[in-house]
Amino acid sequence: MSESSPKTSMSSEPLTDGVESAAEQPIDRSAKTRQLLGMKGAQPGETSIWKIRLQLMKPITWIPLIWGVLCGAASSGHFTWTIENVLISAACMLLSGPLLTGYTQTLNDFYDREIDAINEPYRPIPSGAISVPQVMAQVIVLLLAGLGIAYGLDVWAGHSFPTITLLAIFGSFLAYIYSAPPLKLKQNGWAGNYALGASYIALPWWTGHALFGELNWTIVLLTLFYSFAGLGIAVVNDFKSVEGDRQLGLQSLPVMFGITTAAWICVLMIDVFQSGIAAYLMGIRQNLYAVLLILLIIPQITFQDMYFLRDPIKNDVKYQASAQPFLVFGMLVTALALGHAGV
Repeated sequence: MSESSPKTSMSSEPLTDGVESAAEQPIDRSAKTRQLLGMKGAQPGETSIWKIRLQLMKPITWIPLIWGVLCGAASSGHFTWTIENVLISAACMLLSGPLLTGYTQTLNDFYDREIDAINEPYRPIPSGAISVPQVMAQVIVLLLAGLGIAYGLDVWAGHSFPTITLLAIFGSFLAYIYSAPPLKLKQNGWAGNYALGASYIALPWWTGHALFGELNWTIVLLTLFYSFAGLGIAVVNDFKSVEGDRQLGLQSLPVMFGITTAAWICVLMIDVFQSGIAAYLMGIRQNLYAVLLILLIIPQITFQDMYFLRDPIKNDVKYQASAQPFLVFGMLVTALALGHAGV
């Protein structure tokens, strides 16, 4: 980093041999990591254009989409551990994660450049680290690469109807209307966050399922139901932007209902809809999987009480790091149950 971190009272003492204090080094490394992953709390100063492009794509957000593909493959009931299937799954994860999620995040940063100047001025566009033409070129390249791989996956799967290509087109269109005027779904806390939740859970799940099996209405409806839990997860990200959202008139849930009420809406969405999925698994006699899912919901509730409900603005990242692994493992448990039941 070209900028040094603020010195603590310990680090203000003279240093011998020009060596940085131990207190400073973790701060710098942490800031660089957050910057590269596109996380809250980064610092400006990166000069490598490729690192800046990667920061725009927010790699930290690829993980749920990649996991969703894995869940879809599991729910199909037809995935087998062969080299060919592993490689084709990796291509599908590349489609859902780095390419189309990267396209979505870059597009979102372009349309959010004014609000980011208030909330996250270290982001590449408001900080001036990358030009608007360079950003738009990145959007186009990522979109075309994603659609090309989607078509190739349809060819590999032998689809007479290009299911994966159409899912990629639909997801790309949803990403556009989420960020861009005049619709700009993210202006409304309900519509925008549900679109985000469905994009993180349902869309990659459908893609993975369609790659190895036949996508059906039961899977579509169940994952759309599951996406209401994803809506709750999406709301967590709104707390860090509440001041900028108020200034620019965006109706996020924290703006509409206040911090405390929005935090309760968030956790209830996460818990209630996962519990509904567990009840469905019991209904189709997948009792072991249902119990496992319930056991994975319990620590999420614990971390909600420990961190999120006490201070959602201060503890949003800590809560996500603690609780979300249990949510995503719950998704996989559900997918395995559906594949086992032949849904």
